[in-house]
Amino acid sequence: MKKFLLGLASLLAVLFFYQNLTTAAPVLAKKAIPATAKKAYFAGGCFWCTEADFEKLPGVYEAISGYAGGREKNPTYRQVASGQTGHVETVEVYYDPSRVSYEQLLHHFWRHINPTDGGGQFVDRGPQYRPVIFYTNETERQIAEKSRAELAKSGKFSRPIQTEILKFTGFYPAEEYHQDYYKKNPWRYKLYRKGSGRDNFLLQTWKDSALQTSYRVAQNNKAAIMTDTMPYSKPSDAELRRKLTPMQYKVTQQDGTEPPFQNAYYNNKAPGIYVDIVSGEPLFSSLDKYDSGTGWPSFVKPLEPENIVTRTDYKLFYPRTEVRSRWANSHLGHVFKDGPKDRGGLRYCINSAALRFIPAEDLEKEGYGQYAKLFAEAEKKTSKATTK
Repeated sequence: MKKFLLGLASLLAVLFFYQNLTTAAPVLAKKAIPATAKKAYFAGGCFWCTEADFEKLPGVYEAISGYAGGREKNPTYRQVASGQTGHVETVEVYYDPSRVSYEQLLHHFWRHINPTDGGGQFVDRGPQYRPVIFYTNETERQIAEKSRAELAKSGKFSRPIQTEILKFTGFYPAEEYHQDYYKKNPWRYKLYRKGSGRDNFLLQTWKDSALQTSYRVAQNNKAAIMTDTMPYSKPSDAELRRKLTPMQYKVTQQDGTEPPFQNAYYNNKAPGIYVDIVSGEPLFSSLDKYDSGTGWPSFVKPLEPENIVTRTDYKLFYPRTEVRSRWANSHLGHVFKDGPKDRGGLRYCINSAALRFIPAEDLEKEGYGQYAKLFAEAEKKTSKATTK
């Protein structure tokens, strides 16, 4: 799909891509998107990357790769790649406006592209790869122009901002093999992304910025620096050592395990949510908690799946699935397939030391008010069942 001009290794990689681009890949189940979701449109070069970056943002339901801004209806990838139709590789972002604002989407967008490059993005050259914000109404236009002006005034870039802001005229989804490419073909995607120079540019551009927080996210089994798109930050190691108890530090930072039945929440039955002790990102709910008899807090599913990262762990010489938090990269525990069959069959076995419990009655004042309705609804169902 993309053009590698980065030496012999990159040339071999792109040949591999062209040869295997339409190779059969798994068709992933479509996510359920609520009717209340809003849509926004961004072009940031290779839509594989733009889609992947937006789908990692809490509050985004899904991002769909496609084409916008051109003359032809229902263009094919080959037509767009030729640069003759006027389309730009674009993603259609479905998001929850109660959790992430349009301003935050823009903030995320700027920090995942080179906004000064109007001739393409990284190794992908041509107008079909140029960065564009497509606005769907006057409010979005004003917000986008203000955001671009603020970025220009920030002094972060020595070159002028070349990202266009254009009126949205239509969107056409790309072919199925392009959708969720980073999930269907992880090895090829990682090879492309590394060779494109995108991540190296972002790291070098934002590493010394006051706009960057210190939190890290587990990515490709390594810690990758992220920026301040969301308020879930990871303090410095020195601050963590001051803030956390020895057990909390051992569990979250050194992949430790606390003793069973000798921890804060294994037997906690109060309604509320559990957040990362390091970053505060919401992870689990008491509504999904059950007594597994193991001596550790157990849950049938996460409260916010996008805040959970899993990877294979061989520390006990056999494979287990480790669970980590996305934004703080805290070790949380492991997930097993011996949970309640009638509730999905999974058991998220989590260390209390990695969690902070927030009672349902304190959600509003603690800044997690969006979850209060879950417990109100649960209470209504319990009341109805009791009166029958």
